Amino acid sequence: QVQLVESGGGLVQPGGSLRLACAASGMRYNIKAMGWYRQAPGKQRELVAAIESGGSTSYADSVNGRCTISRDNAKNTVHLQMDNLQPEDTAVYYCNLKTGGSGVTTDSWGQGTQVTVSS
Repeated sequence: QVQLVESGGGLVQPGGSLRLACAASGMRYNIKAMGWYRQAPGKQRELVAAIESGGSTSYADSVNGRCTISRDNAKNTVHLQMDNLQPEDTAVYYCNLKTGGSGVTTDSWGQGTQVTVSS
């Protein structure tokens, strides 16, 4: 059974930084991608950043230039470095793992970690 263990959330002042980490274990199939989504109160869950197995990355426009996603393949861990955080970045951040073979993709989710940006 896939397990995703997240860490690194917390309270930070505007302009501050946080580094989120997510460690994956229990996979039976190849990892296709890992990423981070977030969900603010009253809003839909949205993609923040993702990194594919080949290393290509994608970012939401709202965080592009302020966030960097990276992955340690040997440890099946993904990190999200977030800089210049703003109050609108406040949300629960969820780690996402996509696994599977050709034509089949399975999503797994972490339990979520709260990020609060406030003075």
